[in-house]
Amino acid sequence: MTSPENTHRVGSARMRWFALGLLCAVQFMVVLDVAIVNVALPSIQLDLGFSQENLQWVISAYALVFGGFMLLGGRLADIIGRRRVFMGGLVIFSVGSLLCGLASSDEFLIAARALQGLGAATITPSALSILTTMFAEGRERNIALGVWGAVGGFGAAAGVLLGGILTDLLSWEWIFFVNIPVGVAGLALAPVLLAESRDAHGQSHDVPGAVLVTAALTLLVLAITQGQQWSWSSAATIGVFAASAVLLAAFLLWERRQREPLVPLGIFRLQTLAAANVAGLVLGTALFSMFLMLTLYMQQVLGYSALETGFGYLAVAGTAVIWANFAAAAVNRVGVKPTLIVGMSLLTVGLLLFTQVSVGGSYWIDLLPGFLVLGVAIPFAFVPITIAALAGTKPEEAGLASGLINTSQQIGGAIGIAALSTIAVSTADDKLASGTRPSAALTDGFVNAFWAGAGIAFAGVLVSIFLVRGRDLRSLEENLSAAAEEA
Repeated sequence: MTSPENTHRVGSARMRWFALGLLCAVQFMVVLDVAIVNVALPSIQLDLGFSQENLQWVISAYALVFGGFMLLGGRLADIIGRRRVFMGGLVIFSVGSLLCGLASSDEFLIAARALQGLGAATITPSALSILTTMFAEGRERNIALGVWGAVGGFGAAAGVLLGGILTDLLSWEWIFFVNIPVGVAGLALAPVLLAESRDAHGQSHDVPGAVLVTAALTLLVLAITQGQQWSWSSAATIGVFAASAVLLAAFLLWERRQREPLVPLGIFRLQTLAAANVAGLVLGTALFSMFLMLTLYMQQVLGYSALETGFGYLAVAGTAVIWANFAAAAVNRVGVKPTLIVGMSLLTVGLLLFTQVSVGGSYWIDLLPGFLVLGVAIPFAFVPITIAALAGTKPEEAGLASGLINTSQQIGGAIGIAALSTIAVSTADDKLASGTRPSAALTDGFVNAFWAGAGIAFAGVLVSIFLVRGRDLRSLEENLSAAAEEA
């Protein structure tokens, strides 16, 4: 049984960086699959007969299972072996991708997307846990975490670009088939580049806890999504909200009574760790829903093809790549908290710029300024959030901490997509009922959704300012300053 300390000593320094490359490549694929379907949604809707209200479940099914089972995935990685769980996740994810590409109905695709999410829920926390045990705390780990955070941000932006290219040049099925060779390559390289490690003290898997929290969150998203159709004051809507609250309370009660809970509440002893997870929830809520709204605006209002939409996102992806190194340097030079404040502030500004979109909008005037701002915001938010969420954790908590921050982002994405889609659809329906042109009604819906997203992003600014504490980051800041001086 290999301890985290032994894991750190395994292999040469060069092999560790090759291993980091493998982990980041797989994580890029996982994050990519949250966003890559956005541009293909109109094609999927046409082929499989999705309704406008249920279309967002192609994204939400993945994000919900991804977020809901990630804590269990992180715990399993710590207990039965991080490399073993990582490889098992690759198998599940690859099979899910194949089934998504072969889907012949909307129900089949949603189920296959949920299977993909289950694979992602084991890949991401085990990969991040391997990273944190492979690199000693200090300069090397901070560099590795900076790369990891930048990959996460770039994957979210690049997904919409790649989705447009594959959908237009091939077909929407290929946004899923493209994952299979990556999964096969990962399975071949993992035994060579990654050493096995586990936490020898944990024994419990806490499957009931994972099921309770996932069921609670699924019902929450269902209520938000269907509330407009059912009526917000209907017994069905209120009942589903109530059931979600009851299941969440049951989850918390269950966790308090377990000797080895899925989420030991003691991990929140550091206020900054808790604040980083709140910021991650906000980031996922604003960012993933924004990409969906922008995609639908470009295709349904401006009349862009999937390929044109994908290339429209090139400004975001390219800018994010350019600024990723600056974000990592900013963390080293000025610290985690100031960098995070800048990132969340820029995210707010970007969303505010999108509230000005119009029916006869122009890419250069209505979209490009916001895209350029977002390209800077994404790395300046993802990198410090990733580092802050792991600062001060013990080696045996690596899987749990990594699972928590990724859970926060994915659940935020699922809730954000449901909430902002509901705002957009309900606004458009009201405008259509009053005699507004369809294109104008859709645009008004998207504008209201962007206003809501900007408000959520601003909440992230407040969290960064008032809840991220300097004392929790002091030792981390000292390591970062030393790394900056060495550089």
